[in-house]
Amino acid sequence: MSNQQSRKIAIVGVGGVGGFLAGAIGSAYEEQLTLVARGVRLDTLKEQGLVLHSDQRGEICVHPHAVVTAQELEEQDYIFLCVKNYSLEEACEQIRHAVGEHTVVIPVMNGVDPGDRVRAALGCGIVVDSLIYIVAFVGADGGIVHQGGFARMRIGIKHANVREQQALAEVSEILTGADVEHLVADDIELEIWRKYILNCAYNVATAAYDNNIGQLRADPLKAKEFEDLVTEAYEVARAKGVAVRPEHRDEFFDRFHNVYRDDATSSLQRDLNAGKRAEIETFSGYLVREAARLGVAAPVSEKMYELLKKRVD
Repeated sequence: MSNQQSRKIAIVGVGGVGGFLAGAIGSAYEEQLTLVARGVRLDTLKEQGLVLHSDQRGEICVHPHAVVTAQELEEQDYIFLCVKNYSLEEACEQIRHAVGEHTVVIPVMNGVDPGDRVRAALGCGIVVDSLIYIVAFVGADGGIVHQGGFARMRIGIKHANVREQQALAEVSEILTGADVEHLVADDIELEIWRKYILNCAYNVATAAYDNNIGQLRADPLKAKEFEDLVTEAYEVARAKGVAVRPEHRDEFFDRFHNVYRDDATSSLQRDLNAGKRAEIETFSGYLVREAARLGVAAPVSEKMYELLKKRVD
């Protein structure tokens, strides 16, 4: 990355994921970093900086170059877009003025289509697809709580041209400098769907029943439903031509039964319990509709979708 000390890096959306990235990137590029927030969050970040309580990194406090509203954001070289899926188009409209032809936008979000939606909404710049495996959320003190000792990103662009390959290399260099574990994926669509399949079970089951992973594992019926949710999402991916393989599905079964902490919860569950707007359509509605469109049987996903909708009625 040439002239890296002068590059402008912004993070839009300073919740769990955006807050973790702000802590990590800010530790390496504090004077180049701008955070975009609003309301009380904006005021807190201006007064106190970004505080990260991380099982992996320890206690970090970052004081970025600027904390601004979306309307105040200057044109940037790199923008990490970390908003909720349902806010994506609104966020793109708010930051459109800060995206030039050279700007690289990296949506780090849930769902399978944020990259394509950002390309359609902005119509300029270079969009790098990505995903992150992490457990992070805003704590009671306003700081970011990062649990579990891991944060793994994947970045990529399907059929990247030379200019896009250069953008990928630059984003990788930023993440390397910030010590964020990541890989440039050969098949980013596969990687995105692998995470999505997992979330179609992990987020959906924990939120529908308001159970943590330990409670789901302890109930044979719920444990079987978790496996069914994985299988149904896996079959939808196969029907869409995504290169998922049986070992990917089996990996998710193993994580559920043997890896996750008993007290693990999900972002969808936490949002519903807090009375916040939640990504039900991202994790459940989209999958149910795609299954119906493709003729894939998804009875457990349909059941969970109805349970989730009842929780917000």
